[in-house]
Amino acid sequence: AHKTMKGQITVTQPGAVSSAVGGTVTIRCMTGQNVYSNKNMYWYKQKDGGVPKLLIYQSSTRASGTSARFTGSGSNSDFTLTISGVQAEDAAVYYCKGEFNVTQTQFHEGTEFVIIKL
Repeated sequence: AHKTMKGQITVTQPGAVSSAVGGTVTIRCMTGQNVYSNKNMYWYKQKDGGVPKLLIYQSSTRASGTSARFTGSGSNSDFTLTISGVQAEDAAVYYCKGEFNVTQTQFHEGTEFVIIKL
C-alpha cells in the first residue's frame, strides 16, 4: 500500500488492484484522522497521465457525468470506491483526496487499476 504523510496526517490506499471485465472492484482509502465534517473525501480517475477527473465528492455523491457503476461510501477515516460491471475504459489510476480542514488537503499517490484480459 502507498502511504503519504503531511502534517502527521496519513492517507493509505492500495498500490494496485485488478479485475476482469464485468467484475466488481473495491478500492479502499484510509486516513490517519477523520476528514473534515466526516464526509470530505473525493475520488479522482486519471487516464494515461492526463488531468485527474473528479468522480465522487462528499464521500458518496457522483460528480456530473460519473457513471452509476461508480459508488463511493464511508465516513470519518475509512472510505471505499466500488466499480461494478467493470469495463475496459475503467483501467486508470484512481486517487482519493481527503480534506482535513480549510488549509490541509491530502492527495494520495493513487491506486492503479488493471483490467485482466481473460
